[in-house]
Amino acid sequence: MSSVISLRGAALSYGPRTVWHDLELDVRPGEFLAVLGPNGAGKTSFVRALLGRQPLSAGELTVLGRPPREAARHIGYVPQQAALSAQAMLRARDLVRFGIDGHRFGPRLRTAAVRKRVDEILDAVGASAYADVPVGTLSGGERQRVRVGQALATDPRILLCDEPLLSLDLHHQRAVTELVDARRRSHGTAVVFVTHEINPVLDLVDRVLYLAPGGHRVGTPDEVLTSASLSRLYGTRVDVVHVDGRIVVVGALDDPAHHVPEEVHP
Repeated sequence: MSSVISLRGAALSYGPRTVWHDLELDVRPGEFLAVLGPNGAGKTSFVRALLGRQPLSAGELTVLGRPPREAARHIGYVPQQAALSAQAMLRARDLVRFGIDGHRFGPRLRTAAVRKRVDEILDAVGASAYADVPVGTLSGGERQRVRVGQALATDPRILLCDEPLLSLDLHHQRAVTELVDARRRSHGTAVVFVTHEINPVLDLVDRVLYLAPGGHRVGTPDEVLTSASLSRLYGTRVDVVHVDGRIVVVGALDDPAHHVPEEVHP
């Protein structure tokens, strides 16, 4: 199968600081790629590059065989939880509606077909009960369901999820990951899933892209998440321990010295 995302010799820098370089990666349709690493390692910058919002410093990046900005219409994006401000009074159905026709200029279409499509999406992500509730009054888990619905409204070929599990309890983490996994299995949608915590998605992941101060590694979880592999990436002793089916990484602490301010912005 041809790749939906392809990077060749890709590098990204902020001034004199190189975040990552020499990145070679192909993501296939229906693949679930987890992007891991400490703060400042370039995870969110990687997502921004795929969205066409952050140019590479070197190398090549194509999305669906074209420059990222030209493929944006075919990408669903689930951002980090953030302050809602002006969106606080929008209803859940309004956000999903933006996913359908928010790219249009001028008045949005008010058709029965669009309303039906919105209702179908809300039902698919389990958000029908609060379809007409202001988003600002929803819980974090409810809000993320709506965000996933908004991302799916474009019928995406690629789904980019930037820390979608932050601030969610285990129940809502499971609900969000199941929604994402159901989409990629039913439609062959490629998933790029940025997360600090691998365990909620470990059973779903095909490959891992691990970004660290000492470089990067791409491979299956069993290949990448080992003591030897992470110790090389961090340049210090890191222990990977398996406890009751969960992976615990000991010694790989986030280093503020490696923090890049642009990283915190979705």
